[in-house]
Amino acid sequence: MHVVELRFECFDNTTITAAEKAINGLLEAYRANGQVLGREFAVAFNDGEFKARLLMPEKSSLAKRFNSPWVERALSELTEAKLLAPREKYIGQDINSEVSSTETPSWQLLYTSYVHMCSPVRNGDTLQPIPLYQLPATFNGDHKRIIRWQTEWQACDELQMAAATKAEFAALEELTSPKSDLFRRGWDLRGRIEYLTKIPTYYYLYRVGGDNLASEKARPCPRCGNKDWLLDEPLLDMFHFRCDDCRIVSNISWDHL
Repeated sequence: MHVVELRFECFDNTTITAAEKAINGLLEAYRANGQVLGREFAVAFNDGEFKARLLMPEKSSLAKRFNSPWVERALSELTEAKLLAPREKYIGQDINSEVSSTETPSWQLLYTSYVHMCSPVRNGDTLQPIPLYQLPATFNGDHKRIIRWQTEWQACDELQMAAATKAEFAALEELTSPKSDLFRRGWDLRGRIEYLTKIPTYYYLYRVGGDNLASEKARPCPRCGNKDWLLDEPLLDMFHFRCDDCRIVSNISWDHL
């Protein structure tokens, strides 16, 4: 991932309120298209210009060719707020984050966790994140629904990792059950991505608990009952199960590894 600073200069008299609304609108449009990462963006005002420091999947993430219709609309609204188009200042590569995938995968998957800021669409050959703007728009011109699903998955993951309240069990149900709303929405998104990209796309179904290692290895696919989905060797050292009919990958319970 890469760090860039955007600078917004005023070309006429404006107000902090108008500038704030226009800048935040642009940053949210970038986020909904996967061009910038994270949930909150600090915007500072100093010496007559506004500055925002952002994390991007690639050095070229803000190139015009990747813009969604909503990004283009937000850029035009900067003019109404008396702001010039933003100038980019490249800061450098973030040494604490993952490198984005640049090659077309043979398969891909929907996978995230509460510690990940990157795209939840992963290259199945390397597990590297695939920038969302590199994919055809999933719904309504951008990838807002994927971002929303990722935010919900991460919220459930954080609750179950904290293991401090009764909400842990409800969160685990969402993460591990093929009957949960979170699974249903994510699995539908997976299908949409596969349809648009023509690349086999799988959903990662999280697994904890279970009685013992033997029973874990014997468990069938929770969606279709397929008993032959255990792999001889785990994919990417993480996924011990794969059901090609259901497009699901999963792990042996972390409690027994």
